[in-house]
Parts: sequence; structure tokens; C-alpha cells
Amino acid sequence: MPTVSFRISAKKTIDVKVETGERLMDIARNSGIYIDAPCSGNGTCGKCRVQILSGDTESHPCRHITDEDYAAGWRLACETRVIGDVTVLVPEPASAFRTGIRTADLNDPTVRAAFDDVQRDLREAGVMDDPTIFTCELTMDPPTLEDTLCDCDRIERAVRAETGMEARVTLYTLRKLARVLRDNDFHVRCVLARDGDGVRIVDVGSMKSKKKICGLAIDIGTTTVTAALVDMETGELLVKASAGNSQIRYGADVINRIIESSREGGRERLRRAVVEDTIVPLVGTLCRKARVYQKQIYRVCIAGNTTMSHLLLGLYADPVRMEPFIPSFFQCHELRLADVLPELHPEAGLILTPNVGSYVGGDITSGLLASTLWNRDELALFIDLGTNGEIVLGNSEFLFTCACSAGPAFEGGDISCGMRATNGAIEEVKIDKETMDPTLTVIGPEGQKPIGLCGSGIIDTVAELFRGGIISAKGKFAREGRRVKYDEHGMGRYVLAFADESDDGREISVNEVDLDNFIRAKGAIFSAILLMLRQLGMEPEDLSHIQIAGGIGGGIDFPNAITIGIFPDLPLEKFSYIGNSSLSGAYAILLSRQAEEKVRELSSAMTYVELSNEPGYMDEFVSACFLPHTNRELFPSVEV
Repeated sequence: MPTVSFRISAKKTIDVKVETGERLMDIARNSGIYIDAPCSGNGTCGKCRVQILSGDTESHPCRHITDEDYAAGWRLACETRVIGDVTVLVPEPASAFRTGIRTADLNDPTVRAAFDDVQRDLREAGVMDDPTIFTCELTMDPPTLEDTLCDCDRIERAVRAETGMEARVTLYTLRKLARVLRDNDFHVRCVLARDGDGVRIVDVGSMKSKKKICGLAIDIGTTTVTAALVDMETGELLVKASAGNSQIRYGADVINRIIESSREGGRERLRRAVVEDTIVPLVGTLCRKARVYQKQIYRVCIAGNTTMSHLLLGLYADPVRMEPFIPSFFQCHELRLADVLPELHPEAGLILTPNVGSYVGGDITSGLLASTLWNRDELALFIDLGTNGEIVLGNSEFLFTCACSAGPAFEGGDISCGMRATNGAIEEVKIDKETMDPTLTVIGPEGQKPIGLCGSGIIDTVAELFRGGIISAKGKFAREGRRVKYDEHGMGRYVLAFADESDDGREISVNEVDLDNFIRAKGAIFSAILLMLRQLGMEPEDLSHIQIAGGIGGGIDFPNAITIGIFPDLPLEKFSYIGNSSLSGAYAILLSRQAEEKVRELSSAMTYVELSNEPGYMDEFVSACFLPHTNRELFPSVEV
């Protein structure tokens, strides 16, 4: 059997025994080695570049590899098969995605502010006054020959007298009840979980115990999974951390992951990737940082899009992507945490935020809850801009929602030099109108050279190229200069960093195919906004506010986004960024039964608009596939 040696860095090499003829991409996936493949190994994105340092492989030249690079051993992992022993270099940015866990700095006031703000706003809306988990201290008379009430009835009676609610003991509590009661002379502290009009006694311990009663909020994003550990009695944020969603090795978008899940063993591979490779290590880190045991987590709320929730539960997800786009569930009530995360408290409750449609899921219902758009009289817009684009339009009287086929361009997918917002990513771009030279801001330590371009950097680049007259409204290059190059077919590109200016010695540039992909993505967002407004007989100026959520939102330059026609041309004071609203909403649902009931109510009240079935949508979309739009009257403030 041949051996493939993956050289990940100067200090790390992984050797894998394989069968002759296996694809390098499949070998890497099965060995837990990340190689960026937004197209899931279909050969279309060109991101899975690796270098064959030695050995026998079978591959052919392709449009993504120049003749010079091919001669130097560069190949696409998805189109290369192993013939004999091979040594493979996995370089940046092919290995730029990191599933490593990043812990938020709680000393940064903005981190806590997001949770404090949502708790305040929802309390003002009247949906944060009914705690889901709480404790009570009991003092009971010990049993005697005259008082032979059993331990279970005794504690249930005491809880009923203390809280005024019917109580029942769980099996977990029952197994430890006799010893705990007698070791503490029948003076105990109970952990109670609301259950309808009553409570479940999910744990019992000494009144001297000061251990925290914790809850866990999780946002499963297509690219990133973020979690927060919370003190259920105070609402205090204990730790927040994030990690890359390990499912990304099966594709950057939900469609490719659904396709992978439909293959033999695929559902289990996708489930294990998000649960065992991502969530389990993330929870372990949270607990270590907070110095609590995992058994101290008594309630979990998970928010994610419809595909993520299906893959989390190991469900057959193919109908989600196939007309008539029917998921297995919208609201799932009969869930046991032990079936998903067995390491936590065995009596812990699990809430999966409800879906609305195939492409509007629990991350949007959770985010909408946090936005409090539903509690206002004025017409407002909520946009979650990430790997996918989802929109909610409405107020306290109605809610319309849709999903945009924007693709992953806003997070670096479909862009030749695109990457996620990690070290080496260009996040801000300014271009001198006269010289056409760029000024770049790169994520990472001082002196970090660029590797690629992330979402906010792409928006800046397109806006600056358009504003400087370097590209036309169609995204075609209109000027010549040192930074503007053309290939033998006449296709232009703008060079952000020459080979000697980049971290890996490769040119970083944006070409006309990249621009076309991005313009179609931004066109999908704006056309969806305009169509929903006009279905109500309204125009953009009727909006009182636009809230932007999602991973890319925090880095968006709103004037640039307006210049290229992502968002309506409105005064900047109407725009606000509300962070990871999906996680903020999950946090509120974790703490409050009223919030849980409200999010279910909101999901049922939302009218889901399937854009592909809407007359006139394609006309709106085509009109929006220009910079900023074919109808310049919609963008009166944009000057070029």
C-alpha cells in the first residue's frame, strides 16, 4: 500500500497508508487534514492547491493551474490520484481554515454588551421574566417511624410548598436522593427545570455547594460554530468561544454538504464532523475556562440554519435542496440532549430553534427574536449576511422572510484569492484613484503579509475599483496600469499584491470572473430586498431601520456596500450591526421560557417567500447585477 506524507508545516507531517488510485482530497478528509475546497472537490473552485514534492500521482493540467505551476508540482487535490508513495505540501491558504478554538476576551466590553443588550431589550418587550432553570433550598423533617413518607414524595412535597408548583423527581436525582438527603440531614439545594406548569427536580446537592448552574447557547454556522456558557441563575456570560465548523471539508455551502450527506455513510460523516470534531471540543474548552464540570450544564439551546439542524441530528437532508423544498421538520419538540451531546447532564433540556423553510432556519428565527424587530411599529429590515443571505421584512403586525442564492462570495468563496477572515486575510482596501495603488489592512500581527481576500476586503475592493473608474458597471476593467493585467484571452485582473508582496509568494488579484461572481451575489441580496418591499407597495425609503447580522457584518463599510448596491441608498444612521444575533437569541431562549415561546410564535407568524417562484424576481435580479444597479435613480448619492 502506498504512503502519502502530508507536510502541513515545517514541524508537522502526517503519514497515511492508502489504496492505489485514491484521490488526495478523499485521503485528506478521511485523515482529518483540512484542505480548502469550497466546491466540495468538484474541480470548479481551484482552491485545493497542493504541491507534489516527490512521488507518483496521476493528474492532468487544468485551468486553475498554470503551466509553470504544473511543472513545479502544483495540483488540485480533488483531481489528483495516488499511484505510489507521495510527499505532499499542503500550503496556505489551502490549509488556512483552522478548526482551532478561539476564546473571546470578556474584558472587551463589546463581547458582554451583545448579551446584556438582548437581555435588556427582551425584558422591555416582556419576554425575559420566566426563568427556565432555577434553584431552591429546602429544609425537610427527616422520616421517622411515625412519618414514613418516601424520599421522593418528601422532596416533591417540599418543592411544591416552596415554589407553589407541582414537582417530579427525575431518575438521575432519584438515584442519588437517599444518600444526599441523609448526608445533609435533609437540608438540600435542588436544581429545578420548568416543565409545563410544574418543575422537574433535575439535581439535588448540599446547601453548602456553590457550584454554578450553567446553560449552553450554540450557534451552528455553516462556516463557524460559536458557543456561550452562561450562569443560569444570574444570566452572566461565563465564557464565549468559537471554532471552525469541521463540516467545511465537505464543501463551503449547504448544497455541497447535503450532496455529501446523501452518499453512503455521508450523514454520519457530517454529523460526526459538527458534533464530535467541533462542538464536543468547543464545550470542553468552555468548561475548562469557566472551571465547571460538563455535568453542571442543565440546558442547551442550539440555533442553526435548516441544513445544519438536519445534519446535526443525522437526518436525510436531500429534500431540503430539491423542489418543492420540504425539510423533515420546522419545530422539533421531542429531542433528548443525550442523543446529541451525551457528555452533559443526563437530564439537561435541549431546544433547537425552529425553522421556517428550507433556507430560512433556526438561526434566523433566533436572530429575529434578538433583533426585537417584531416589537416595533415602524417598518424595518433584518439581514443575516454570511455564507448564505437571509432577510426578514416587517414590524409588529407582519413578518415576511426569504433566502437569497448569494452563494459563499461574501465569505471568500467563489473568489479566486478569497479566504475566510483569519490571519493573512486582507480586510480593508483603499485604492488611489490616480496611481491605482492599494493600501491594505491585513488581519494578523504587525508585519503580516497578505495571503488572500476576505469578505469585507472584497466589498472594499469592488467599491474602490468602481469608484476609481477602474472597472465599469458590468465589472469589466476599463483602465490600464501597473496593477491592471490582462491574460491572453483579454480577461482583466487587478493586482492587490504582487508575488513578492504576499506571504506565500503568489500574486493576489481579483479578476473579471471574481467580479462577476460577486456582482451576482450582491444582486441576489438587493433584488430580494426590493422585491419584498414592492410586493407590499413600498420602496426602500419607507424603511425606518436596517439591522445587519452575521459574521461578515461587523467588518462591512456601509458606504462601500451602498456604492456597489448591496444595500439600499439610505442615510447611514438607518444602518446598524447587531453581531451574532443567532447566538444572542439562543442565549435569551436559554434563560427564559417566554423567549422560547416567543421564538416559536415568531416562526409560525413568518410568511416564507420562495423567490424562485415569484414572478418578476429574475427581472429584478438581472437589473441588480450591475454596479450599483441599472436604475441609477435608486442610488442618487452614489457618484463615480
